[in-house]
Amino acid sequence: MRAIILPLSVALASCSAEPTDEERAAAVAEVEANQTPAPEQLELDAIRYREIEQHDLYGPGCSFAPEGGGLSAVALAMAETGYFLRGGELVTLAADKGSVELPYLARREYDGTSYSMTIDLDEAEGEQAGEEVSDFPATLTIRDANEQVVYRKSGIAQCGA
Repeated sequence: MRAIILPLSVALASCSAEPTDEERAAAVAEVEANQTPAPEQLELDAIRYREIEQHDLYGPGCSFAPEGGGLSAVALAMAETGYFLRGGELVTLAADKGSVELPYLARREYDGTSYSMTIDLDEAEGEQAGEEVSDFPATLTIRDANEQVVYRKSGIAQCGA
């Protein structure tokens, strides 16, 4: 009987062996690698004439101003590039040429290494605000590199030359 119990207890002990330190470290590293950090809450600065002049941001396209933020634009959507100002730093995004074309050569989507930007505007509700300028109800959405929404506001997209 002892001959049966001893091999059985050795077999059970080997099945329930604790993981090694290396196995634990590998498991922890795998969990950490697959965790997505909480999205930041992005605050955009107004793009003023000073930034437009300094970075030569002239040309046709759309500017976005959020509701309750006055008339100051916080994002620009142009034919080749999109822009927003974060912490005083101008973030530049490339126009997604495969996305929908908005009025005045702007695009619906813009991509960068750390952020992407989407402007959804209601062209049917647009109103002419001046010569070669129209205002459209719009929503600006900015996502981080993990595709998490870090900014989403409704407002007005003013498009013109």
